[in-house]
Amino acid sequence: METVIYTVLPGNTLWGIANFFGTSVEEIAAINNLSDVELIYPGQEIKVPVGKPMAPRYYVVRPEDTLYAIASRYGITVGDIQKMNKLGNPNLIFPGQILKLR
Repeated sequence: METVIYTVLPGNTLWGIANFFGTSVEEIAAINNLSDVELIYPGQEIKVPVGKPMAPRYYVVRPEDTLYAIASRYGITVGDIQKMNKLGNPNLIFPGQILKLR
């Protein structure tokens, strides 16, 4: 199982970290021998098993982005992005545009 070392930031929760990295609270707790999943603190380094990153709710298009690249990065389809954002032409996106991804 591949892992990364993550430094906990203020406001982080294990649920949020697990959600971001595509894993579960239980997996993070087990790999770090955490008995209380509510007790993490800023600056703490934890091992996180890496899965497929979950798509953020919204995404801001960057220069050189394509719908295909965005979809591939988050494991969703171009068609899904088009439908959620009512996009006619998948080739017409622009930097700064906000796209709904889930």
